[in-house]
Amino acid sequence: MITLDPDLPVLDIAPELAPYHDEPAQLPSGAPGKVGVLRMRFEQRDERTVLADLYRQAPLLVQRALYWDEAMPEMACVFMLTTSGGVLQGDRFRIDLALGEGARVHLTSQSAMKIQEMDANYASQLQDITLADGAYLEYLPEQTIPYRHSRFITYTRVRLPETATMLYAEILAPGRKYHRDGEIFQYDLFSSTLRAARPDGPDLFVEKFLVEPERFGVDRVGVMDQFHVFANVVLLTAPDCANRVYAQTTPTWAEDVPLAAGVSRLPNDAGLIYKVLGTETEPVRAKVREFCALARQEAVGRPFAPAFSWR
Repeated sequence: MITLDPDLPVLDIAPELAPYHDEPAQLPSGAPGKVGVLRMRFEQRDERTVLADLYRQAPLLVQRALYWDEAMPEMACVFMLTTSGGVLQGDRFRIDLALGEGARVHLTSQSAMKIQEMDANYASQLQDITLADGAYLEYLPEQTIPYRHSRFITYTRVRLPETATMLYAEILAPGRKYHRDGEIFQYDLFSSTLRAARPDGPDLFVEKFLVEPERFGVDRVGVMDQFHVFANVVLLTAPDCANRVYAQTTPTWAEDVPLAAGVSRLPNDAGLIYKVLGTETEPVRAKVREFCALARQEAVGRPFAPAFSWR
């Protein structure tokens, strides 16, 4: 389980945050009301996954588990909420998530994660995820929108056996694209790290991407070029399942959308990583959903429910 000191562990894993340790003029970093904590443990009981243990501390919030997925009625579906309307400077979030043997969970957020504009300090989210044998997790939050001059780090550590499967997705917007004259790549820093390992074993892989638009322009060939939205989807699963998904996933290049997508193998037979680039969120989201639907079908033999239409 990750222990959260407001500063020291983050400095160890993210030295790029060193310039951002001035305190806000409002509540200081790590003050009461700024340290959000979620601790959730899921177990399989009577052919249904239940939220067996929950601890929550504002501004993070989780309510009861729902069972709205008709294709997997035994799966617990949980929305993570925030009472603050976004992520603020000095916020420190910690999420500890554990799935027992055979548990099946869909975890998402109630809306986009809005990282509010900052003039001091930064915000962080540390996540510790543990899966037992045969567990299945879909961790598919809505997009992240970093506002002008925001600074945010997310660090996720996953431990799972080869018999478990985890789908993990991040969709990163360029900012408030249509706000006033546009706010594209005007945030100060976005840092994301994913570290995966077998239980009591060495790391399978570590992936980190760091975006600092002011220091290193991202609208260059070989980085984002013409694209604005980036999605990173990781499928951690057994090698035979990964091979089936890989064989059915073809590269995408659509100039009319525009959209680009492709899949790669992770080291140490950990699974697959799928990346999508687009100029708008919805085509990227649709491509992520397409990949996740294929992964679910191969992992547990169940289809994704049809996408809900507001029309």
